Amino acid sequence: MRGFFRNLKNRRAARKARQAERLAAAGTLLPPEGVPIHLPIAGVGVRLGAQITDILITTIAVGSFIIFMSASGLAAPRTIFTIFVLLFFMIRIPYYVLSELVWNGQTLGKRWLKIKVVAHDGGSLSTHALVVRNLMKEAEIFLPGTLLFTLDASAPIASWIAVLWVAMAFAIPLLNPYRRRLGDFIAGTHVVHMPEPILLKDLATSSASSKDPARTDFTFLAHQLDHYGAYELQTLETVLRAGERNMPYALAKRREVTLMSIVDKIRTKIGYPDPVAIKEADKFLRAFYNAQRAHLEQRQLFGDRRADKHHRAKNKVPEA
Repeated sequence: MRGFFRNLKNRRAARKARQAERLAAAGTLLPPEGVPIHLPIAGVGVRLGAQITDILITTIAVGSFIIFMSASGLAAPRTIFTIFVLLFFMIRIPYYVLSELVWNGQTLGKRWLKIKVVAHDGGSLSTHALVVRNLMKEAEIFLPGTLLFTLDASAPIASWIAVLWVAMAFAIPLLNPYRRRLGDFIAGTHVVHMPEPILLKDLATSSASSKDPARTDFTFLAHQLDHYGAYELQTLETVLRAGERNMPYALAKRREVTLMSIVDKIRTKIGYPDPVAIKEADKFLRAFYNAQRAHLEQRQLFGDRRADKHHRAKNKVPEA
């Protein structure tokens, strides 16, 4: 009997894995809650562009410091290169880790090209995952790349090992649907394109023209709508659009529970006092979407563009 249940569990896990791989090919993330989120997978080219941008930023920062040291006579010319390599290494790792921690999976290069790191299971990014994936970047790219620039023809074996290692590091993302490098596999992450923060009108108008319109007795005050920005609204739109497609009964029930958990988080965040039944979770979120979108559009008319929920901390004026 135990063997039967074990085989049944294994078949279910294999079926779920095949489903995840099929969704991966279409650029779809399947969180544990079972609600598919469609985020295009970032290709190798755009990731390489972001990496080059970050390298240029750190190189300019280190180079400016080296020029200052040289002009001040604090470093001898023969030690400039050694100091540059050491500082580049010391600045590089904190730059990647801290920037992705502060900007939720983005460095300056990723922000410029509108890509970000996400957890592969659809959960939240952990500090451990960001540290691991960036430490692995040192072993995958930077250390072998440094060997390529420092080794000469007198050490051909070491040079070929470094070349093969870098080639393998570039080949791994090309051989899996999520374009994950070795550090992503170990950290449980991959990189996606950011959704465009465009507040589409068709979702708001569709709820008003549907047979089962969103309730109008869900009332939200201005201070309750002041907690979120365009990014969170776009994410909510993605979740609501997932429910517009036909899905099996079991998946629909799981989505219902997921929507209720989102409702609870929003009610706690904004201080909404009235209870919401699980059957009204979708209507509540659509009503909140409509009110939040109108609120953000009104704020933007006055030059107050709120990109995400961290706008308060970013724009907080220090007390005198």
